[in-house]
Amino acid sequence: MIDRRVLLATLSASAAASLSLPPGLAAASAPPKARNVVLVHGLFADGSCWSQVIARLQAAGLNVTSVQNPLTTLPDAVASAERVLARQDGPTVLVGHSFSGMIVTEAGLHPNVSALVYVAARAPDAGEDYAALAKGFPTPPATAGIVFDGDEGRLSEAAFLRDFAGDLPQAKAKVLYATQEPFNRTLLTGRTTQAAWRSKPSFYAVSTEDRTINPDLERFMAKRMGAKTIEVKASHLSMISHPAEITRLIMEATGLHGAHARLDDGAG
Repeated sequence: MIDRRVLLATLSASAAASLSLPPGLAAASAPPKARNVVLVHGLFADGSCWSQVIARLQAAGLNVTSVQNPLTTLPDAVASAERVLARQDGPTVLVGHSFSGMIVTEAGLHPNVSALVYVAARAPDAGEDYAALAKGFPTPPATAGIVFDGDEGRLSEAAFLRDFAGDLPQAKAKVLYATQEPFNRTLLTGRTTQAAWRSKPSFYAVSTEDRTINPDLERFMAKRMGAKTIEVKASHLSMISHPAEITRLIMEATGLHGAHARLDDGAG
């Protein structure tokens, strides 16, 4: 029989060792199997931006929900995602694009979340000033194209077509521009209070041609979290211009490698 004092000492040592693990080590572990996927959109978009990815995931037999991010404040946005996560019936992969990486980082500790996927997305640490982090890298061109009407911000048409959706057919990009959701200025002041990527398996898709978030900043955040990382030769909207590659990464995060989906690529 194991001595109780020895057992307690062993457990304490194990706990201390886990706390001292370098950032990202736990995040790189294999994800549990999940049949639910929750997708969150970022700025200048709405939930329909995931349409091509949704169709492929559904073809693989997955239950998919695209959150309509209110784009008002970070707490509002996190609460919106958490309500959807609470409705899931088991392990769930939480996916965020662009700004909504903030939401994934904060809401990802929800007990239903089994893995995190960042698509050209922000990935701050707990309490980190993302704007200050971004200043360590060259400013992406899209930043200059943000225009405000009072507290409502949006991208100008020129910036949207060139710097946000630069690898999409212009006719398609113009439709997306016409439907972009404005965001409230207050949204940009929010900070995460926790970093789910420190404890959940994490995946990251870098857009190498990104003109909205600097690709080297994306690489830095992905490396820091120890994420399984792919690089996609795409604009900021990789889930629209390269939906098959993004779907494959999400499928990997579900742990269901045997599932099959229609994964032919192309802007469509």
